[in-house]
Amino acid sequence: MRQLRPFVLLVPMAIFISAAVASLIDRDGFFAFAKAMNDWILATFSGLISWAVFGFVLTCIGIVISPLGKVRIGGPDAKPILSFWNWFSITLCTTIAIGILFWAMAEPLSHMLVPGGRGFEAGSEAAQSFAMVSLFMHWAISPYAIYTVAGLAFALAYHNLGKPYSVSGPFSALIGREVPGAAASVLDASILLALIMGMAASLGAGMLMLSGGIASMTGIGNSPALMAVVALCIGAVVLTSSLTGLLKGIRILSDLNTKFFFAFVAFIFIFGPTHDMLVQGASAIGHYVVEFVPRSLFIGEASADKTWAYDWTIVYFANWLAWAPVTAMFLGRIAVGYTVRAFVLVNLMLPALFSIIWMSVFGVFAMQTDLATGGGLNTVMSERGIEAVMFEALKSLPLTQVVVPVLLVLAFVSYVTAADSNTEAIAQICRRHEGELPGEESVASGSALKMVWVVLLAATAWIMVAFAGVDGVRMLSNVGGLPALFIVIGLQASLIRMAFSAKTIGKADYLSASART
Repeated sequence: MRQLRPFVLLVPMAIFISAAVASLIDRDGFFAFAKAMNDWILATFSGLISWAVFGFVLTCIGIVISPLGKVRIGGPDAKPILSFWNWFSITLCTTIAIGILFWAMAEPLSHMLVPGGRGFEAGSEAAQSFAMVSLFMHWAISPYAIYTVAGLAFALAYHNLGKPYSVSGPFSALIGREVPGAAASVLDASILLALIMGMAASLGAGMLMLSGGIASMTGIGNSPALMAVVALCIGAVVLTSSLTGLLKGIRILSDLNTKFFFAFVAFIFIFGPTHDMLVQGASAIGHYVVEFVPRSLFIGEASADKTWAYDWTIVYFANWLAWAPVTAMFLGRIAVGYTVRAFVLVNLMLPALFSIIWMSVFGVFAMQTDLATGGGLNTVMSERGIEAVMFEALKSLPLTQVVVPVLLVLAFVSYVTAADSNTEAIAQICRRHEGELPGEESVASGSALKMVWVVLLAATAWIMVAFAGVDGVRMLSNVGGLPALFIVIGLQASLIRMAFSAKTIGKADYLSASART
């Protein structure tokens, strides 16, 4: 029976709308409130966040080498609903959204000019190395370990143990009994609120980048009207794709988007400073390996970077955490038929490798272009905003008139793909799923719910960016990382418990588990 979960649907929606209205009525007051909450969380919980994320990495390593690694998600006879390529492409696009485009050049410039707290000279080789390692810390192994732990716990609880399609499912496996309905609703409502805040911030960044690129290409002003057109286009495509179902719209968009990513990074590598990318990228990977533990825990020389890390590393980790629980439900649902080790490969190792290559190419390109132009990109970032940096840098390469439109398409499809999969997860978490089997989840469902959320997210993000600014929502998305932190720690505990019951988990499947309940 398909019924709505009123508390899970209405409470996050009401808070989300209230935040948007408050930001519109009193931008400064809303920003101050969000900043105060954000600063308190960073001052109080930054140590716990850094140690927890490092623990997630260790958990992924332990799971791979444990007997649980051989277990098939969905049971011994489970069949995949996606090919390996489609599985990887959907996973990659779901987790990186538009951030990898929006920050790929602006972030390394920022780190090169303000290289932590160790006294590196701005623009020096040491500062450039620091910038590259920072990119890897924020976009590679650590964030994907968060998704992997959460997603795998949900996948096994749902597909192998027949637990509810809810974040409470893995907690049921942890405590040995079902989570009470009221507690499950509060849990799901909390993580849903964190996700929609993060999606609004990400959509705002996408609007900025797309409207900025259109303005740069056409010469027209970047106005609220232009942003509204961008918002309408994104909303229409997300809705159309999500209503076609998992095996149609999301698969097609992800396939196209991933191929775009590979083609774009290859173009920059070939026509950019290739030698510098190879040399600096390889060197940065070496430093990343050596500095991974100190930078993760802020010990040794990295302890001097704590103040800097509050504004960067911890904020990134909090944002990744805010997205993780609901996104994990989607990632876990599509992994049926594959082994646990394959899950770690597709959700951690391959995306992290992709991010390292991407950031090596774009990070070095941005820094070398800025140095060659005497700080030209930094000036653009200061005067015209982050969204203008990549478009300005591309002017130094051939075929700019072709590349810029392609980049706009890539940015558009990138956000649409991530929003598509997360809209699917949002719609699913707002519904009851009694009596449904995994096969039914591959069919588009909750059409009205998806339409409501797409319209609400697009409209709110437009209001925030066009009139009130997106910084407040970004901070609130980071604030959402606090409850998500404890939820993911709970999912980690559930996963570890399942690892000690690998034989039982390996023999279980959704159908037999459902028959017992």
